[in-house]
Amino acid sequence: MTTPVAEPLVSWEEIQDIELVVLRRMREHAPGAHRSVFHGSGFDLVGLRDWQPGDRPSAVDWPQSSLTNFSPLVTREFEQESTAPVIIVADTSRSTQCGVDGTPIAKVIARTVATLGLAAAFCQDLVGLVAMDGRRRRLAARPHTGRNHAMHCVDVYQDSLSDAGGDRAPERHGDLAGLLRKRSLMPVVSDFLVDPPETLVEEFAALNTLHDVFFVMVDSAFAFELPPVSTGWIEAYDAESGQPRLLSARDVERLGERVRDWQDRSAAAARRRGLEVVRVQSGREHGALAEFLDSRRRRKR
Repeated sequence: MTTPVAEPLVSWEEIQDIELVVLRRMREHAPGAHRSVFHGSGFDLVGLRDWQPGDRPSAVDWPQSSLTNFSPLVTREFEQESTAPVIIVADTSRSTQCGVDGTPIAKVIARTVATLGLAAAFCQDLVGLVAMDGRRRRLAARPHTGRNHAMHCVDVYQDSLSDAGGDRAPERHGDLAGLLRKRSLMPVVSDFLVDPPETLVEEFAALNTLHDVFFVMVDSAFAFELPPVSTGWIEAYDAESGQPRLLSARDVERLGERVRDWQDRSAAAARRRGLEVVRVQSGREHGALAEFLDSRRRRKR
């Protein structure tokens, strides 16, 4: 079944909990406890764009904004040399809206985006968001620094689950390699319920030759573990294709098991191609992921 996305996927209370976990796990990487990742001579002006939540007032180009009657405000976009930015690739395909008890897979992905974004903010890293839907890759939020921008990425992800987010964020479509301007740390957050999974693995394994790619796999069996049904046949619809399917009661009972097997196959294919995989569960994603990021930073030193 699918769960409509209406209420915020991540509440402010959850954000505060995630912040505490990330800070506790990554304390030595927090600002003031490690060398700044920034270097170079300063900021370079790369262009103008519409104002976005999280932009500093000092970045607003007031003379230019006056030409548009301050609707919208126009912001100067700067870029500073840094270590590799964090580009989160977040799955927005229809399968992510499947769920039970009001918890879609997309909610777990949104929490994971928040964890990754806040971890980047604590480490003063640039963070951006790419929305991934089937074969389409869209640059939904350009890389910036700061907690507010990390939260903006969460909002943009939720908007990207529908067409409503089209006007809120800068967009570029096309091949993912063409969207990235420099070497990036690229966590791919998905349920990986694609057919065949090897196709997605090969795409990101090719990118891993230049970028630092790892998979964050949402354990999605919970979204398909439905209550027992009486003996008979059930008409269902494929979340991705919209095609009707006729399932037996036995098939319905085994949906969760089949999802686990499918994700195991995807994880095995990724590891064979040299990609790291961390699996996260609903309600426990920020703790496991923060620990993984901490250990990964230690190994990458």
